[in-house]
Amino acid sequence: MAVLFLAAALAGCAESEIPQGMRILDGDPETGARHIREYGCPACHTIPGIRSAKGIVGPPLNKFALRAYITGQYPNTPDNLVRWIMDAPAMAPQTPMPDMGIPEDEARHIAAYLYTLR
Repeated sequence: MAVLFLAAALAGCAESEIPQGMRILDGDPETGARHIREYGCPACHTIPGIRSAKGIVGPPLNKFALRAYITGQYPNTPDNLVRWIMDAPAMAPQTPMPDMGIPEDEARHIAAYLYTLR
């Protein structure tokens, strides 16, 4: 019965709506898109909605909001994603993603954008 209720509730959601558990407090997707371009993320990643983002060094970020894990080992939660954006090597020392020096407030905006990718 609970499964049917959940399925019915989700059926009414627009695809563009960000699930409650993935909403970033004080995060603005439009500002995040700007920061993505400013920090050069398109050089390494393909990112839907970012015109110049055709990189192939890092993984493509399409449908990022639907992924269960970040870097294959951390649950895809807002807190983990913000930490990852701020300093990926601190979470996974072997990652080729560099510490970009992104402050938390800007990382929150970038995360908000990534969670729009469904």
